[in-house]
Formats: sequence, structure tokens, C-alpha cells
Amino acid sequence: MSKVSLASNFDDVMLDYLDFCEIEKNLSQNTIKMYHFYLTDFGQWSRDFLKKDTFTIEDIEEDLVKKYRVNLNRRISSKSNTEFKRSTQKTFLVALRAFLKYLVVEKGLETISPEKIILGKAEDRVPKVLNSQQMKKLFEVQNLDRKSGIRDKAILETLYSTGLRVSELVALNRDEINLDTGEFTVVGKGRKARTVYLSPEAIRWLKRYLSARADPFVPLFIRYSGKKMQENDFDGESLRINPRSIQRLIKKYIRRAGISVDATPHTFRHTYATGLLSEGADLREVQELLGHSNVSTTQIYTHITNRQLRDVHRKYHKDVLTSREIEETEESVSSLN
Repeated sequence: MSKVSLASNFDDVMLDYLDFCEIEKNLSQNTIKMYHFYLTDFGQWSRDFLKKDTFTIEDIEEDLVKKYRVNLNRRISSKSNTEFKRSTQKTFLVALRAFLKYLVVEKGLETISPEKIILGKAEDRVPKVLNSQQMKKLFEVQNLDRKSGIRDKAILETLYSTGLRVSELVALNRDEINLDTGEFTVVGKGRKARTVYLSPEAIRWLKRYLSARADPFVPLFIRYSGKKMQENDFDGESLRINPRSIQRLIKKYIRRAGISVDATPHTFRHTYATGLLSEGADLREVQELLGHSNVSTTQIYTHITNRQLRDVHRKYHKDVLTSREIEETEESVSSLN
């Protein structure tokens, strides 16, 4: 890595930082890719705002960051054609704050303090989940006369059983899954390893899917359509199913089942977590099962499943109903007298 000073070009230092993230912090390629996107955005905006061809570390001042925050708050998303959500703005600022911490802690530069980057409170998120009736309908619409239908059933059961992220699911290899014990290890965000557990139904459909395959390929889930297999690909890596394919097949079965929820692979993760909490699982236990680094991330599920509050609500309305019945009975007796 090159020597860094306040006079250094922002883009050059950013690349040094991304190397640091990969080598020293062992961050995943997806995280590094997103950091690159967010920091590039800040650098390009700053050059335009300052009307400078070269943007240096010395140019990063508190007032500039405040102006950038205002810009993020007023931006219109090209996808939704609405203003950036607070949660979206926060991801840009998290990357910038991490970069500034690198400059201060690792490079000893007297630039703006990372604490000056106030992330702000994001809007509450209510995760989309599927109820038991919807899940039952969803699991009944695969064409089990086709290999792809059996595969899709195994995919859905695995997602529902484990709460895996879609990136974790598609990365699975056949030799990593222990169908005897029903548990295996995955490496998720931040290269964090955790154990996940398969339900009896997931094990049954995975066994059926794998028994229907006559190939020796490494990936657990492979595709049966699309581009031809690459030459000299003896492991079948070019046939590995991708996240986009998982998204498409879920939307296909949601439509086929007549379910109105706009479900994604992450909806299965939300449904899994919500089910655990509804059955009385501890928040810390769910945090471990999901692979969340911070329990605050897991707490979003308490917005939609809080058994104690539900019981209080039911008791209150039961007591109110009883009081009304007593009052009505007393009124009836009075009228007869």
C-alpha cells in the first residue's frame, strides 16, 4: 500500500482502503464492492460540488460532508422514483465513516473525525413475512414431475428451514451438507461462520433432489436452463444457480399459489426469524441462527411478533367484553323490574 498524506488524491487512497478491507479486515467481496460504490459516489459528488478536477483528503471537511448529507436526503431513486430512504442514506454514510476511521486510526491523519458523521435514525422497517397458510399453499405448486420442480421444492424447504441468505444458499456445495445430522456450517456476512439446521422436510426433499441427479458436479443447486455449460468445467461451476434465478422462481411460485405478498428470498429469512420468536425463542438465539453481528438488527422482528404484548391485548379485550356482558345483563334485569 502506498504512503498516504492529506495531499493524496481521494481515489488513490480509496483504493488503498479497499485493499486494507480485503487483506487486513477480511471483508467479503460483496462488502468491498459496495464500499467502492458508496465512496466513489462521495468522491464524484465532491469534485462536482467543489468544481475541482482533483479531490484530496485535505478537502474532506465537516461542511462538505453536511452538504453531501443534504444531497443524499434530496436524491430521487432511479428504481422507485422516490426520495432515498433514511436506511439507504445511512449505508452511504457508514462507508464514509469507516473510510475516515481508516485515515485517522491506521494512517494517523488529522482529518475530519469519524464521529462527525452522524448517521441519524432510520425509519422503522416492518419485514414482509408469509403466514402458515401461505407457506402451505406455496409448497404445493411445484411440478414434481420435473427435475427443476423437485429442485425448487428443495430450495424453498431449505430457505424456510434455515433462514439462509440467498447468497449463502447459492454458494452451498454438495459435500458441505450433512443430511444425516441435519446441520452444517455456512460463512455469511463479514466472513462469520455459523451453524444452521435443516428440518425433516428439508432433509427429505434434499435427499430426493440429490438422488434424482446423476451428475458429479460440486454445486448443491444447479440450473437446468440458460447458457450451455462452459468447456472444461469439470466441477459444474458454470451450472451453479445464481441469486437472480432464486428470486425469479420464488416470484413464479408466489403468483402460481395466488399469494398477494411480493415475496423475495429474504422473505423466507424474515418468516423463519418471526416463527422462531413466535415460538418463544430468545432474541440472542435468533441472532446466532441468523448470523447477525448486532442484536439490534434482529430486533426488527420484535415489531411483528411480541407474544407478551399480544397476550396483554387479548386479556384486555376479554376483560372489556366481560364488563360489557355484565353491564348488559344488569340493564336487562333493571328493565324487567
